[in-house]
Amino acid sequence: IRRYGFDAAILFSDILVVPDALGVEVRFVEGEGPKLAPLAGAGDLARLATGNLHAHLEPVYATLRGLRTALPPDVALIGFSGAPWTLAAYMVEGGGSREFAAARRMARRDPDLFSALIDLLSAAVLDYLSAQIEAGAEVVQLFDSWAGVLPEPELRRWSIEPTRRIVSALRQRHPDTPVIAFPRGIGASYLSFAQEVPVQGLGLDTTVPISWAAQTLRRDPILCLQGNLDPMALLGDAESLTAEAGRIVSAYGDRPFIFNLGHGVIQETPPESVARLVDHLKSLDG
Repeated sequence: IRRYGFDAAILFSDILVVPDALGVEVRFVEGEGPKLAPLAGAGDLARLATGNLHAHLEPVYATLRGLRTALPPDVALIGFSGAPWTLAAYMVEGGGSREFAAARRMARRDPDLFSALIDLLSAAVLDYLSAQIEAGAEVVQLFDSWAGVLPEPELRRWSIEPTRRIVSALRQRHPDTPVIAFPRGIGASYLSFAQEVPVQGLGLDTTVPISWAAQTLRRDPILCLQGNLDPMALLGDAESLTAEAGRIVSAYGDRPFIFNLGHGVIQETPPESVARLVDHLKSLDG
């Protein structure tokens, strides 16, 4: 924030802190990523509990309180959580995957068990985000990073509906706190997501045409869109980077939007490219 002058700060705590707080064994293996004790049956689910959730996650809340004090008053502070489907996918799979076949297989073969897992996670995520708001987050964001592996109607059952319930409950508890959702990779289903989930902001991945989103996605009440510069653009030359940024800004038209990447920053990104992008966007302001 001090270096680049962004308009907002988001506190990223790995999404797997929620399963960890519920009692799942979570570890990280160098070169491989997260490894979890796989949830394979009702007995594994029965061992999970929300009673220690807030005590376990107190470092997140303490960091938010400290950030709110340290940040300039005009810099928004964003809280964050993984969404139930993505969390459940990691928990059943036991780690990362391209297809999350084990999770999708459980959802089909034992939908009652999988539904109970989604319900447990939904309650935990709701309480987690609510506590982040109470600790100073002015906006919260739900990341459903693996929503795109689900076909209809599974997408609606395991991603859209749980997110709808969480957002609706958050709006009741904290009516003045905006909620952003990021259901990555769901393509044309962004339309039904926007219609059914009462979020104030919707993150778009790099595959979504901005012109289509700006013209099509919910306008009553108006939905603020977020995204969706390809992170690879920051590895290119200056001219192509600013041209791509300008194209995105132009495509949004008169819609409110948050300029952002369509996914995470690539490790090899030159810091100078980030500064160049921010300076260019600020030159377009107004």
